[in-house]
Amino acid sequence: MNRQTQGALLVILGAVLLTISAFSTTYVNYVKPGFRPLLVGAGAVLVGLGLLSVVQGWLGTPGAHAPRVAWLLAAPVFAIVMVAPPPLGSFAARLDDGASPPSPIAIYGELGHSGVTELTLGEFIGRAYAPSGSSLMGRKVRLTGFAVPSKTGWYVTRMRINCCAADAMALEVAVHGVPSPKENTWVQVTGTWIPRKGRPSDTYVPAITASDVHSISPPTAPYE
Repeated sequence: MNRQTQGALLVILGAVLLTISAFSTTYVNYVKPGFRPLLVGAGAVLVGLGLLSVVQGWLGTPGAHAPRVAWLLAAPVFAIVMVAPPPLGSFAARLDDGASPPSPIAIYGELGHSGVTELTLGEFIGRAYAPSGSSLMGRKVRLTGFAVPSKTGWYVTRMRINCCAADAMALEVAVHGVPSPKENTWVQVTGTWIPRKGRPSDTYVPAITASDVHSISPPTAPYE
């Protein structure tokens, strides 16, 4: 592989990185939104280095030939362009062993006494794990996630990531009172928390009695 070919590969790889981060939101299928500036910067650096290498090749500047294994640089390009994976869904959620119980030091504000309060699954689960769970008692809430059917019912689910999709874990709330939508359908579920019996164990899954469920388009940022 000569210098010009190396440069061309770097330009292509950088251009693809810029395409999914600077000019679209595809990157949120893989990492948290906060990583966007880093991805844009990395893509710009790769394009700059690639163009420099191509120009040096045209000018006849001597350079070392890369081994054939350098062609593996093209693998990420084909992976993203040809077979770009969608956000993690029900298949990944079923493989997950379940999220760890929320930290007991989490502090949540008071919920409104009227209307519907929109909560993330993480906050809903955290409130359900609270010593009394009283902040959810009788409150009508709305949760957003994708449907994961099971043998005993179904769950509204969302994946939480700390950094990227590789460390994702499933947040699940059992839904009662309405039939399950089609698997992986994104939905908004409105209802009330079903009070638990006793102290929650590590296997406790909060549940909600739904009064309304309707399908929505997948959100731009699929992870919590």
